[in-house]
Amino acid sequence: MISKAYEGSVDYMQILDEKGNADESLIPKELDGQKIVSMYKFMSFARALDAKVLSLQRQGRAVTYAPLIGEEATQIGSAMAMGEHDLFVPNFRQHGVYLVRGLPLDTFMLYWKGYEEGNRDIAKIGGFPYNVPVATQMPHATGVAFAQKYRGTGASVVAYVGDGGTSEGDFYEGINFAGALGVPLVVIIENNGWAISEPRNRQTKAQTLAQKAIAAGIAGIQVDGNDVFAVYKATRDAIANSKNGPTIIECVTYRMSMHTTADDPAKYRSDADVEAWKSKDPIARLKSYLVRKGLWNEALENAMAADQLKKIDEAVEKAEAFVPDPKNMFETVYSYMPQTLKEEEDAAVAADYWKGE
Repeated sequence: MISKAYEGSVDYMQILDEKGNADESLIPKELDGQKIVSMYKFMSFARALDAKVLSLQRQGRAVTYAPLIGEEATQIGSAMAMGEHDLFVPNFRQHGVYLVRGLPLDTFMLYWKGYEEGNRDIAKIGGFPYNVPVATQMPHATGVAFAQKYRGTGASVVAYVGDGGTSEGDFYEGINFAGALGVPLVVIIENNGWAISEPRNRQTKAQTLAQKAIAAGIAGIQVDGNDVFAVYKATRDAIANSKNGPTIIECVTYRMSMHTTADDPAKYRSDADVEAWKSKDPIARLKSYLVRKGLWNEALENAMAADQLKKIDEAVEKAEAFVPDPKNMFETVYSYMPQTLKEEEDAAVAADYWKGE
């Protein structure tokens, strides 16, 4: 006898379409006009900040950088759905999340100028430091979520991973433990179509990435990642349900720029593909919605852009005036100072070696 052992499916959610039309019945009630305008401002700010750091990198004033252009709705929607005490575990492209959570701009700039001091205030905003993982953050995120459950804090953990990361063993181990332990974890998959130069269809034969939740016995949903309302609602609902276990949210979006500033996407994808996704721009569609509702106009747009540019320029100026303490290369390596490292630091101080000749 052969019978069906299991049969599953994955829902897809879109609230705001490419033209800025919304299914009002699905917009969470707490998203009033003021909060939606705030979403738009954060998304625009993230893109402006992105453009500035990219420019600085090309001038040799910032290190290798991973642009977020095109993924603003995924980041801003999920970040704004978090509660004050919820935690987040990033990878290397969550600039918008840091912005929403209140990381000072000059601190943000410090990191991208190559100073680890740029990570010093991350814990204050409920986040973990910038790094460049490919799914290695997932077991950590599960552990952090287990700690919240064990301590009874009531906090949820939101972890971010790219589509390429879902092909790594660390991803599967992380979600498997998360499911088995029933931890309050929300996994945001930023499915931007490419893992550097590897297209999504060469990474896996799975029809969706959200369905990987099924194997772990946890909830999964796919959303339009360029729809800030859908991302917000999916994340808010997942956090509200996190006491019952984890959720995977696959945000279908597109990386409209390079993987990092060390990458040339023209070598592996066509301009036609990028142009097709520009019509789905998350910022443009939200602006259309706001204008139609009478909540936005060009005067407000110009004032916002000028204010954001001023804040960014001030942050750059402050970051570039920063004078690092060379002792940090010794004192921030471990949670305590091993004797061997202390001896090296003492020798360096005695020699005054970092002042040069």
